[in-house]
Amino acid sequence: MRAVVVTSAGGPGAVRVRDLPEPVCDPDQVLIDVRAAGVVYPDVLQSWGRYQTRFEFPFVLGQECAGVVRWAPERSSFRVGDRVAALLDIGAFAETVVAEADRVLPLPDEVSFDEGACLPVNYLTAHFALSVRGRLRAGETVLVHGAAGGVGIACVQLAVALGATVFAVTSTPAKAALARWAGAHEVLPAKEFRQQLAGRRVDVVVDPVGGDRFTDSLRCLSGEGRLLVVGFTAGQIPAVKVNRLLLTNTEVVGVGWGAYGLGRPGYAAQQWAELLPWWESRRLLPPIGETFPFEDVEKALAAVDERRALGKIVLRPGKWR
Repeated sequence: MRAVVVTSAGGPGAVRVRDLPEPVCDPDQVLIDVRAAGVVYPDVLQSWGRYQTRFEFPFVLGQECAGVVRWAPERSSFRVGDRVAALLDIGAFAETVVAEADRVLPLPDEVSFDEGACLPVNYLTAHFALSVRGRLRAGETVLVHGAAGGVGIACVQLAVALGATVFAVTSTPAKAALARWAGAHEVLPAKEFRQQLAGRRVDVVVDPVGGDRFTDSLRCLSGEGRLLVVGFTAGQIPAVKVNRLLLTNTEVVGVGWGAYGLGRPGYAAQQWAELLPWWESRRLLPPIGETFPFEDVEKALAAVDERRALGKIVLRPGKWR
């Protein structure tokens, strides 16, 4: 089978497509023929060797995919031919994958393989961020940084679906248009988002970016507001002066969905079941920006690494281009 392999910690340029033996499926795993795989920012970090979880080189890249079940344990809820999405630690960028049964997720007929391959990481992160860590309630206001990125779009869509008013922060007109498409009520420029808020306060800030906008985000919070730390795509990890939290009764909350969700068997499936009606109605779905064959994986990863991607980037095995 063809698979995307990270050969060293050299970023997108160190990724190669190779012929590998098909994976061996254990009795409690599901064997899936991949039709599409979603590219997420952690894939880029793994290609540079900068992700919090390190793997020995070489390894097959990729954390999410969608496809068709070739084999499943009798005691599982899946049958041969079922359409599914799947979550993996690594290995999703391959023609065939094996996944733990509780990380295999039923894909509605209304959702394409390209769309389904882009759902698991970002939308389950958004659900964990807003519903669990952020305790978002209908009628509250949410400010989303990086609102045109994968997690950002998922958070905008889900916050709107949960009854919140959403301010989206973006860096270019094209990204602003994408945030409006996702349902944002107002779009603010990244360089002066606090000034554009004009004194208005928000209940929740979703921050997958980090960097120098962090302090202004804290200053935008209302009393008892929550700032959700999702990641640091800007590269810089900000520091918190905790006296501000004391004086304003606000919170800085870590959102580590992978460490939480993947360490609890069945949790991802539980989240998926809660979100399933919105996917069946096509209310929560990612915009697909570009699709690439496996052979163009370097271009796909570079688009994410350089923050040029508009919408989700999808990889397809050769026979499903």
